[in-house]
Amino acid sequence: EVVEHILNAARSFIFDTGLAPSSAGAAFAALSILSEQPQLAKSVRSNAEALSALASQIGWNVTTPVGAVTSVLVGDPTAAVDAAAVCADSGVRVGCFRPPSVPDGVSRLRITARADLSEADLELATRGLQQAHDSMATR
Repeated sequence: EVVEHILNAARSFIFDTGLAPSSAGAAFAALSILSEQPQLAKSVRSNAEALSALASQIGWNVTTPVGAVTSVLVGDPTAAVDAAAVCADSGVRVGCFRPPSVPDGVSRLRITARADLSEADLELATRGLQQAHDSMATR
């Protein structure tokens, strides 16, 4: 119960960590790859826009992505956790952000696109998001 409380209520614990050296090294390597293959950034944006459009067509309230991330507004934190679990069970990993990471009432799923997503990957994401949306409707 203490660990659960700290994870969900201790903002200073959650947001007061330094960047690990391995993360810094990975970011540096990513910048090197992007300088050699600048088309990857365009592919990420295109895939993020496709994921956003697909989620919107299903009925989710989504943001317009300006980068790799599409934010799907769920509202209730329990519903967001449940929706993320349905997505995971469908083979789709999404982030789930709820208080204290976001203000009350704006819990959300965050879908991160990659440059190498295939049509099959987009179809899988669509099915997962559809199942999560359907499960919300039966709550």
